[in-house]
Amino acid sequence: MRIRDIALIGILSAIITAGKLALSFIPNVEVVTLLFIAYTMVFGYKKALLIAVVFTTTEIFIYGFSTWLLGYYLIWPILIMVTELLKKRAKSEYGYAIIGAIFGYTFGFFFAVVESLFYGVAYGWVYWIRGLLFDLVHGTSNFIIILVLLKPIVDILNRLKRTYYGV
Repeated sequence: MRIRDIALIGILSAIITAGKLALSFIPNVEVVTLLFIAYTMVFGYKKALLIAVVFTTTEIFIYGFSTWLLGYYLIWPILIMVTELLKKRAKSEYGYAIIGAIFGYTFGFFFAVVESLFYGVAYGWVYWIRGLLFDLVHGTSNFIIILVLLKPIVDILNRLKRTYYGV
């Protein structure tokens, strides 16, 4: 890995963290999903996975250590791998918006499974049911945000990639 790659991973991780913090006052509206999808499309799954690890580790420094971090270490790589696997099938923003929406709608369920491992199945069910409205907002906002912003962000990232990587 070159110094240029390390710098890129750090900068892109910082952009995700800043984007999450900027929208943190609106429950379950975020650009993290959008950015991981865009990063996977432009830079590939290997760099996107490294960005996910750096982002999640940064989240620990900001919010502290708890059971949610295990979910983050699992859920963002899942999104990246799903994006990579469906890259050929999701040819337009609509395909990626559907991926983001499904991801948002099931986000709470994934975390409920992780919470169940620590606190029992009953807690996991309550965790998931209490968060269904948030998951509805999450999935719907992901769909809209990805539909509107994916193409411009991918275009900008591709331009930067050509400029700095010559690819």
